[in-house]
Amino acid sequence: MPPEYVIGDMISPFKAVLDGHYKAVEKRLLGAIHIRFGLPPVLPDEITLAIKAADRGAAYLEATELAGFSESEAKRLFGKDPGLSDSVRRDYLTPWTAARAEKQFLERFSAVFA
Repeated sequence: MPPEYVIGDMISPFKAVLDGHYKAVEKRLLGAIHIRFGLPPVLPDEITLAIKAADRGAAYLEATELAGFSESEAKRLFGKDPGLSDSVRRDYLTPWTAARAEKQFLERFSAVFA
């Protein structure tokens, strides 16, 4: 769960103005969020890498499927297409109710951290 869970998504120019101070606050906040959900303050590298890959894949799909980016633009900004099946891609791009999102999150959380 990223710091955006608590503070919302800060735009890059705002982060740049704060220089390295934002990263320090973000790191402490992320540790606190992890502890709140019963996780270690710092996750193992393989989990952190998987989260970053999922985030880049989501950004790629949002850019190409929702925001009108060309594939070449999206690849340059977010890396390669995550290569999801058509059914997973459709499911990802279909809005969920809050109840369904909560259920999906808790099921996945239990599977990963049980």
